[in-house]
Amino acid sequence: MSRLKDRVAVVSGAATGLGRAAALRLAAEGARIEILDIKDASETVGEIRAAGGEANAELCDVTNEEQIAEAVRAIEERHGKVDILVNNAGILSGRTPWHELTYEEMNRFVQINYLGYFNVSKAVYPLLKKSRHGRIINVASRTYFLANPGQMAYVAAKGAVMGMTRVMAKELGEEGITVNAVAPGMVATPGTEAHSNEEAFNRVMMNQAIKKRVTPEHFAALIAFIASDDAEMITGQMILCDGGGYLH
Repeated sequence: MSRLKDRVAVVSGAATGLGRAAALRLAAEGARIEILDIKDASETVGEIRAAGGEANAELCDVTNEEQIAEAVRAIEERHGKVDILVNNAGILSGRTPWHELTYEEMNRFVQINYLGYFNVSKAVYPLLKKSRHGRIINVASRTYFLANPGQMAYVAAKGAVMGMTRVMAKELGEEGITVNAVAPGMVATPGTEAHSNEEAFNRVMMNQAIKKRVTPEHFAALIAFIASDDAEMITGQMILCDGGGYLH
């Protein structure tokens, strides 16, 4: 497949998990990948290059505007533009009742899972304006709809991402830049496995319309579609990839 040939895709949090799967799929479709991650993403970069693709990575904390600006300058020097931005870097939560949460815990989730998206989007925006195929894809969470007890900090931040997505879609539509949010079902990534056992995964799967585990690759395929020209008239939407676990 080459529907994203020579397009420049920035993916945050692509060292592991969903971000890594997204970077690999976008690269397989021809995109030039730029990774922003606080972790070493050399394994993802190496896999893309071994398959004949182009990839680079910048160590970057999405809550640090100076680090983001430096990373974006490097991307601009290499490519001069950005066509696709996938905001994915974030943290997952355990189960803490809302009244036991501290301000510091709430603020940490907001800073990383919401304002991190805002910071990166704002920094990359001047390069997105140079593209004729601008796409911003925000990784949200269906947990916002489920309102799982004990996950208030996570739900609040991801809810804010959905609101940001809709406003940005309205504001950037005149420039031909689409902005959408995508949300996976319960996917076996290092972050999710740290808080959930096999029984929990099976319980979620049995509540789905399609009784099959959602994989990072399923989710990456949705991202690749939203990034493509096939989705040029889709914007301001929240799209789930969860096997029909939550119908809305």
